[in-house]
Amino acid sequence: MAAVERLKDYSQEGRTFANRAIIAMVIVILMMGALVARIYFLQVIEHDRYAAISEKNRVQLQPVAPRRGLIYDRNGTLLADNRPDFSLTLLKEEVDDLDATIARIGQIIDLEPNDIERFKKRLNQRRRPFTSVPLKFSLTEKEIAEISVNYQRLPGVQVEADLVRYYPYGDSMVHALGYVGRINERELQRLDPENYAATHYIGKLGIERFYESLLHGQVGFQKVETNARGRVLRVLESQDPVPGRNIQLSLDLKLQKFSEQLIEGRRASIVAIDPRNGEILALVSEPAYDPNLFVTGISTKDYAELRDSKDLPLYNRAIRGRYPPGSTLKPFTALSAIDSGSVSIDHTVWDPGFYQLTKGGRKYRDWKRWGHGKVDLNLALAQSCDVWFYDAGYKTGIDNMSDYLGRFGFGQVTSLDLPEADDALLPTKDWKQGRYKQPWYPGDSLNLSIGQGFMLATPLQLATATAVLANRGKWVRPHTIRGVINSDGTTSMPEIESENPLPDDVKLNHPEFWKPVIQGMVDVMHSSYGTARRAAAGAEYTMAGKTGTAQVVGIAQDARYNPEELAERHLDHALFVAFAPVDDPKIAVAVVVENGGGGSSTAAPIAREVMDAWLTDDYVNDLEVDK
Repeated sequence: MAAVERLKDYSQEGRTFANRAIIAMVIVILMMGALVARIYFLQVIEHDRYAAISEKNRVQLQPVAPRRGLIYDRNGTLLADNRPDFSLTLLKEEVDDLDATIARIGQIIDLEPNDIERFKKRLNQRRRPFTSVPLKFSLTEKEIAEISVNYQRLPGVQVEADLVRYYPYGDSMVHALGYVGRINERELQRLDPENYAATHYIGKLGIERFYESLLHGQVGFQKVETNARGRVLRVLESQDPVPGRNIQLSLDLKLQKFSEQLIEGRRASIVAIDPRNGEILALVSEPAYDPNLFVTGISTKDYAELRDSKDLPLYNRAIRGRYPPGSTLKPFTALSAIDSGSVSIDHTVWDPGFYQLTKGGRKYRDWKRWGHGKVDLNLALAQSCDVWFYDAGYKTGIDNMSDYLGRFGFGQVTSLDLPEADDALLPTKDWKQGRYKQPWYPGDSLNLSIGQGFMLATPLQLATATAVLANRGKWVRPHTIRGVINSDGTTSMPEIESENPLPDDVKLNHPEFWKPVIQGMVDVMHSSYGTARRAAAGAEYTMAGKTGTAQVVGIAQDARYNPEELAERHLDHALFVAFAPVDDPKIAVAVVVENGGGGSSTAAPIAREVMDAWLTDDYVNDLEVDK
């Protein structure tokens, strides 16, 4: 039987369609209403808020780096300058393929792997978007030209000019000035983010580091209009940065370079101080290095060469070198002995060439194998008789010696603005017990009395102590700054709070004892029996000095020191301290020549040349002439 065909109900379909159309229209009307309401909310109710946000996105404040302050020597010679430096930079937001772009650049100019590595590191440290990152510094004119003609192939690449630090005298002054370098991640965390927002360089060492707050200046700002991608369209207004302050140092470039010449080719240091005010006149450490290598980033090869050199050019011997002071310590141990009452001013000993604490015990040798015979204070200083000091040191003891030596600045940092200065080592009973778990033995006092054993001092400490001795106990703080240069050309001392306590003036129980000790140092130089009489021959002024020879390697008790049998680096260190003129001191000098042999033959003539240069304006190197 055939199925019955069902007829369509057109009337019902019409009603269904109408209902659905109405529902769709209601939904559309509701959605349109919601959209209109949202538009009204954004355009009317929230107008002010979004207008401000839009304006903020369009107008931005950009920091402007200040010009770093200049550094001059005491005579106005420029020591640290700023000069234009052209760098190749990349703007990441405009570079499609960073690695491919760098590869294309490498085909145009020479790029070292180190350049690329440092670029990627700087890119990760970028502080804000749309900031260019340097790929290579110090472009030559040829490199600038080659990049310029290829600009169309290198989107996002540009040559930018910047002011960078430049040291016109290279390695001269480097161990005093220090240098600036690019800010690293660790430094970013401690710096003021606002004031250093546009700064790429910061003082790393020395004066550049200590006076960073003066030299840096205050950041400026410019209000700029940008497009949607953040590119600057125009500058709307600006506030100029405040340049860093120019400073003048007490260092004298002429004396510095002359002193460098005197010890050229040696591992040595010279420190010269004006005892009247503590101004450091020269601070030399040889060998040195060119600080310009570090400003924009030293290459791995150059740094490895400096780091691995056996002569340690990166090491600041003047303020960090730790040396046994040898006999240069004797004027200070003599004062501790006689002023503490441990021995009398007319104390004498018989010197057969050795000293024994007990009969048949160990022999502590004098430098003069057959001895000096009968020795008093004057002869002990002038001839540097070890036996007199052995006896005085034994009777004085460690407590008195350590106390007096500390008054002259040994074992501590007393300088104002040399942040890397070392405090070296002034031994005490407690120190030895804590360090070696051993008591202090009488033999330790004997070694200390002649500047050997545990005692260590830096050339800066030796020069400082000599300046205090020249002042008959009056303390002056060693410093390198002479003042901040004002707009009218005058200088004024900035307010500086030192972290290093300054010892009180050395007040002796018997002030009359200054004279015999200093007279002993005068006789070192000017008597017929002084150990450094040759170095003072023909001097136009009276000087007081003390030679020193510090043993580097141990010698068996009954063996003789034979320099010809030792390697050059095992020879004794040569030391010398002096001040002049004696009645009105204007300069105090400390000289240390590593493995230089005798203080009288090596270090004393160098100090004489330095004092002649400063006091008589004689800058002829007689040491070179004598050769």
